[in-house]
Amino acid sequence: MITSWFAVLVLAWVLYFVLEGFDFGVGILAPVLGRDEHERGAAIRTVGPFWDGNEVWLVAAVGVTFAAFPAWYAALMSALYLPMVAILLLLAIRGVALEFRGKHDSATWRRRCDLLLAASSGGIVLLWGAVLGVFVDGLALGADGEVTGTGLSRSLGPLFTPAAGLGALAAVGAAILLGATFLALRTTGPVRRRARDVARHTGTFGAVALLLIGIGTGSRLTLAAAAIVFIAGLQARRSREATSFAAVATAVAATVVAVFTTHGDVVLRSTLDPAWSLTRASAAAGPEALRLITVAGVIILPGVLIYQAWSYWVFRRRIASDRVPS
Repeated sequence: MITSWFAVLVLAWVLYFVLEGFDFGVGILAPVLGRDEHERGAAIRTVGPFWDGNEVWLVAAVGVTFAAFPAWYAALMSALYLPMVAILLLLAIRGVALEFRGKHDSATWRRRCDLLLAASSGGIVLLWGAVLGVFVDGLALGADGEVTGTGLSRSLGPLFTPAAGLGALAAVGAAILLGATFLALRTTGPVRRRARDVARHTGTFGAVALLLIGIGTGSRLTLAAAAIVFIAGLQARRSREATSFAAVATAVAATVVAVFTTHGDVVLRSTLDPAWSLTRASAAAGPEALRLITVAGVIILPGVLIYQAWSYWVFRRRIASDRVPS
């Protein structure tokens, strides 16, 4: 049961980073690829029906961690409290920018919302990338399972490491590539053409970033993801948008799986002493708690998956970024 819930946890994080990944990428790229208000609005409308539903997987991932692996949750939240709070605040700012963009009939107002959307999306991506780098690198866990240190150095120190920095850079590249391939798939006109160009050029950067991570972690999954991202860039060059987006999504999913399985059964490595690391078994809840959440999971998770797949099918048509003569 512990292994099953760990698989569900990884699945929730994979869905979150893939689905919200292109949301963040579109938020970053919309002010760049959209040369006027109409084009920027078309780019943002591609994620309008989906972004709040995609956030459900963050709730699911955090909820499963809390319920199924409470010791892991406690160590992460106590050590990375400030970055997590910053992510939540930036998510709120992004939501306000998306929801309030059309509430005031002013080009200046919409332009400011677009810039706020880009800034908050970029900040979220950087922080999540750094946090994933911390997952790979580990934390200063003591023998009692608590993270050592006090003050700001305890919560912010782990973000200023080579692994966290590399993770942040790789996350930005992945979000831009996901956003570009998604926009190329979901729009027509000038935004589509510019998105294809960005995807083509970013594919090389993304492949290099994943290659470095794969070499650093020794993960074959990440090395495979680097090859897939390179192929995605080639597919974008050939205007095969669906194949390109699917390849990038697969690469991101493989990278997330690699991050959570780098150390095998160890879910959080101790940088002080390997014997103090948290394993799946030591971090998991008791058998009764796992059985209880299994009942809830069997009822809720399939419904969420079905509803989200249906919403993507309903809003599957492209959005025109070119102006239609009146």
